[in-house]
Amino acid sequence: MAGLELLYASASAAISRPQDALLCGVHWELVRHGYRCLGAGDQPGPDERKSELLPAGWEANKEVYTLRYRSMDDARELLLKAIMVEDSMILNVMDRSSQKVADVTLAVADYIDPEHLDDFHKVYKNTEELRTRVASGIIAPLGAPAEKAKKEPEKKDPDSPRDYDPLRIPPHHPAGMRAPTRPSPLSPFAVGGEDLDPLGRRSGGMIVDPLRSGFPQPGIDPSSGIPGRLPPGAVPPGARFDPFGPLGAGRSGPDPDHLPPPGYDDMFM
Repeated sequence: MAGLELLYASASAAISRPQDALLCGVHWELVRHGYRCLGAGDQPGPDERKSELLPAGWEANKEVYTLRYRSMDDARELLLKAIMVEDSMILNVMDRSSQKVADVTLAVADYIDPEHLDDFHKVYKNTEELRTRVASGIIAPLGAPAEKAKKEPEKKDPDSPRDYDPLRIPPHHPAGMRAPTRPSPLSPFAVGGEDLDPLGRRSGGMIVDPLRSGFPQPGIDPSSGIPGRLPPGAVPPGARFDPFGPLGAGRSGPDPDHLPPPGYDDMFM
């Protein structure tokens, strides 16, 4: 019970009975929970101050101890009466502001060794149980004093600019309307790419476009028309166009119709 040793030393001259030592322990528990003693007796005296020590004359009446306490925030004032009934001490505490009353009965022999009143290290026993009895029987029913609000760490505004960090990778913001990069038609990874683009901005679809096949072309522009087959403007500029007939002289590469298999004379081959 930290702090109780100093309190016991300051009050040792007035401790002559086991109940004196027990009341000293009860007093310290009230101090631990945010109360300070104002003085002894029912009525306030002149020049009272809140103190962690027991006031002068606190042990004058060995049968009924009367002490007054005030919380550190000055919100509550308690009147404590410790009444001795045979070998037990009845603690009766009233909150003067709310008129709430709490009481608890303690057997003196359960917490004090009467043979060692002059030795603090041996006089108390079952100190944890004493703490629990005071907290549950007095502090909890009356309510602990309000503690000062702890300063919480300031939360950063998510909308505020972040601290500059040269190692942070800047976020990617999509640029304006830029023409998509067309993969090389000769790349094997371009196969089927056109089918993944609903806007038709990529090449490499499953529909073969001889004009964008990647092989050298004679420079034919379908939008200008094909003599004898399509008038100018029939094919929109830049549209994918699948020729439906020979493109005329100068077509690169052999025509499959010119090289039939040997021994076959079938126009549909």
